[in-house]
Amino acid sequence: MRLLRIVPDDTKFDFMRFRRISFPVSAIMSILAITLYFYHGLNFGIDFKGGLLIEVKTISGAPADLASMRSTLGGLGLGEVQLQQFGAPDDVLIRIGEQPGGDAAQQAAVTKVRGSLGKNLNYQRVEVVGPRVSGELLSYGVIGLMLAIFCILIYLWFRFEWQFALGAMIANVHDIVLTIGFMSITGIDFDLTSIAALLTILGYSLNDTVVIYDRIREMLRRYKKLPMPDLLNASVNQTLSRSVITHLTVRWRCFRCCCSEARRSTPSPLP
Repeated sequence: MRLLRIVPDDTKFDFMRFRRISFPVSAIMSILAITLYFYHGLNFGIDFKGGLLIEVKTISGAPADLASMRSTLGGLGLGEVQLQQFGAPDDVLIRIGEQPGGDAAQQAAVTKVRGSLGKNLNYQRVEVVGPRVSGELLSYGVIGLMLAIFCILIYLWFRFEWQFALGAMIANVHDIVLTIGFMSITGIDFDLTSIAALLTILGYSLNDTVVIYDRIREMLRRYKKLPMPDLLNASVNQTLSRSVITHLTVRWRCFRCCCSEARRSTPSPLP
């Protein structure tokens, strides 16, 4: 049985030839992403701005009609409304932006939601996320992200050498910075799910980095007089097939998840 070969074994692509172009371009993009973050900011979701969290479940056990619920809640004039199906098809999490007017306005919004959705739903949870709680969530999310990066630095330092750890940290932070810049310029909601996405990107970037570093370390022991650009090219080419397979499968799964979410989020056409 023949093995699958996405990239031929004798591939000798000269990656290092483009370093004089890719390094400055990457640095410029990183600076632009940081500038966008400080001057344009992120479109924080309800998790980080505060608002209402309402968990409902259909009494009949039938799948919830998200499009109908979204259309109904959108006509209440409550501002930003997000619906997410999780767990079973009859479980829905409703997120509504914070209402001006204090606790009384939040309770009035809950009353409107209950009245508009009818009596066919069982309300499992109703919570008000205030500015203090949302600020703590944002702080904990940032701290968790920085702690993960620091732990990766320590791990690579002990497994390889400090030069390898420094290079890996620059590469990983580069991926995170560009992703945040993309979120800023596109206005994608930045919430707790986004923090999880950043940690996922960090994990895959680290995974690919460690695999290439292992090959580089092996090549350094075997070919001590080989010029560094040639050694790096050989290491990347030898791990290229694995990297391509990993990234293609992950991106295909993410694409399918995004398509499924888009289908669930599409409102029903008005009569």
